Amino acid sequence: MTGRQEPYYVDYDADFGLSGLTEAFTLSPAPENTGAALGLVTAKLDAYDRECPVGSVDHLSADERSILGYDTSHDDWGYAEELREDVRGLVESPLADEAIRAVWRAAAGGGWDPAAHDMSARDWLRRIDETCAARPPRKIPGRRPASTSWWGVWRPTGDEVRDDVVAEIAGIAEMRSCRERSAGPLPSPDTLSALEEVAARVDPDLGFRLFLRALKVYSVRIEKARYDRFQALGERFGHPAALIDLGLDIAWPPIDTARRDATWDFGFSQLAGQAHQDWRESREEIRKAAEGDTGQTPGSAAAVLLEDTLRLLRSALPDAAVTALWAGASDRPGSTDGRDWLRLIADVCRERLREAAPAYTPVVAPARTELADTVLREVRETALAVVDKVVSPHWHPVPATDVMDALEHVVTRIDPDLGFRLFLRVLNTLSVPLRQVQYDRYRAIGERFGYGEYHVSDVEHLIEAG
Repeated sequence: MTGRQEPYYVDYDADFGLSGLTEAFTLSPAPENTGAALGLVTAKLDAYDRECPVGSVDHLSADERSILGYDTSHDDWGYAEELREDVRGLVESPLADEAIRAVWRAAAGGGWDPAAHDMSARDWLRRIDETCAARPPRKIPGRRPASTSWWGVWRPTGDEVRDDVVAEIAGIAEMRSCRERSAGPLPSPDTLSALEEVAARVDPDLGFRLFLRALKVYSVRIEKARYDRFQALGERFGHPAALIDLGLDIAWPPIDTARRDATWDFGFSQLAGQAHQDWRESREEIRKAAEGDTGQTPGSAAAVLLEDTLRLLRSALPDAAVTALWAGASDRPGSTDGRDWLRLIADVCRERLREAAPAYTPVVAPARTELADTVLREVRETALAVVDKVVSPHWHPVPATDVMDALEHVVTRIDPDLGFRLFLRVLNTLSVPLRQVQYDRYRAIGERFGYGEYHVSDVEHLIEAG
């Protein structure tokens, strides 16, 4: 190995460091003594040793890994090192010991109080550090040796996020006058003040993660706008969405298929975009898309996908055109059978909605037709440019003209919004070269439809240089 690997949280999708450890304490019976408490620390490290990195290459042989430049290396910047960095930051900080104790107890659920076992908070953290230091670095296959960490270059500085984290903690302090908004008692003013100190004087990332843990322990109900800010902060730190979501009590608004919460694509076009060479058109694959509610009211992904699907099912679009449309949007020709495929999608979506939002009644809202002519012009302009193209020419070829005809039908007779989203997918499938002026028009259309920040940018790579 030639240097430090990416931090634990770059390659894993759960909470980590001291906040991840406090989660383990909230999920376990209160330890009876210091030995049992340190046993929970060891158990957390053992659990990490059994985890596999996201995108692991364990399935490759040693020769295959070697050819690709991967090797078995010491994982010397993994969960234990993240935990030690958090711990050392607090131990060496100017915070009063009582503030550190308050933060620990709030995040860990109060089940283990070092003061009740004749230890200061710093002494307890030092025992955690010693436990981590005593463990040899594990070896795992699949880490590509790197001389430096790209994350260290991209990670925001404390000055860039500190004020935002402190402001969110202060916002919870203001909720103390509105206790009915919380399912349980709010953290005390002293605890919130101590969390602010961690964010402002130690590390805003650690302060943010411990703050989230305290909110989860106290079952503080968070409104959607605040939750969105939490997710935006998490993205700036590079954290997975699950780190914010899991265990957080969010006051979700009712499902509304007209609301555009998705950052990327959504609905039927998003399902088509998930198809790949090894993809199988099955209930399991549809289910994954229908459960993709990250950042949205539970059931939203299924509701939007169901609405798109019902629009197509109830239309006069011939079965052959449905098949061509899916082929063009997914680059998976010959693998579906018209309306039978749509009925399967609708069935899976209804199943998901019965579980996630049983009170929701699926409806198909009137199509937004004000942009029909604008979208139609873009489809027809592209149709002239791809008249000789074929979708998947070496495997169940589908003429591009069939795909574009189906798209025109969707835009003019079903829903211009759905038609435009499928059109963007077809551009990728056919590798249609774009001029900057075209792309700018697509961006403007996407903004008028209310698409997320990165939706239209999925075709930006098609812009021709010069």
